[in-house]
Amino acid sequence: MKKYSYPSVLTIAGFDSSGGAGIQADIKTISALGCFATTVLTALPVQNTTGVKSIYSIPDTVVEEQLYTVLDDIFPNAIKIGMVHSCGLVDTIVHVLKKYPRTNLVFDPVMVATSGHKLIEDKTIQSIVEQLFPLADIITPNLDEAVVLAQMPIETVDDMYIAGEKIKALGCNSLLLKGGHLKSKELTSLYFSSDGKVHEYHSEKYETNNTHGSGCTLSSAIASYLARGTSFLDAVISAQDYVQQAIFHGKDVQTGKGNGPLNHFFNPQKLIKNELVR
Repeated sequence: MKKYSYPSVLTIAGFDSSGGAGIQADIKTISALGCFATTVLTALPVQNTTGVKSIYSIPDTVVEEQLYTVLDDIFPNAIKIGMVHSCGLVDTIVHVLKKYPRTNLVFDPVMVATSGHKLIEDKTIQSIVEQLFPLADIITPNLDEAVVLAQMPIETVDDMYIAGEKIKALGCNSLLLKGGHLKSKELTSLYFSSDGKVHEYHSEKYETNNTHGSGCTLSSAIASYLARGTSFLDAVISAQDYVQQAIFHGKDVQTGKGNGPLNHFFNPQKLIKNELVR
């Protein structure tokens, strides 16, 4: 007789041949935090640590079939959405998700890679804002993505406050704005919560280029903590700490010739057992 289930997290994201970002980083993060990862592949970027070489689309019908197949069998405690690079994909994902009960939804609006390469079609941005933002419980743009969404330069923490309010006004429920690209001695991030409060976080900035996939990792970590039953505020705090530690423990490692990955398994946890309710 089956007695337990695992907290499950579905990642809807793109591929990364080098294993440091995208759906691979999501699986590593979800697994390291004691949850069970399921996946839906949205795109096949050809990339390594030096950058993205090309991007091949997964047909919308294939994405739709993947979604139904996973959701009908292993309904997740949380969903993380990453690369959605076309209007058709936005339509497909929203159409399917609206047929199922709501669950925790984290959206990382992947538009620009750590390497600086643009990963999304321009015409898709408005569709994302109109359709995916209202569905998401939290979005997690980096500063490059926030510049696109807020349509303003962001060079200071004060700019981050202004940009965050502009992005939240687009219709998202809550927002974690990551300030890793600011030219400062420490990292600052701002969490604009659904109750209108802004929480400011500070952490040490390490001298390393091993930050490839840090955004994917952060959004997956938030989803994982939510799947475990953590509150939104605590999930945001814990996920940022996890990423900080993953960067620290991977900062001196040589993996590839460009922007290396994080150490997702610096302190892996066993799969969490939730007793089945009968």
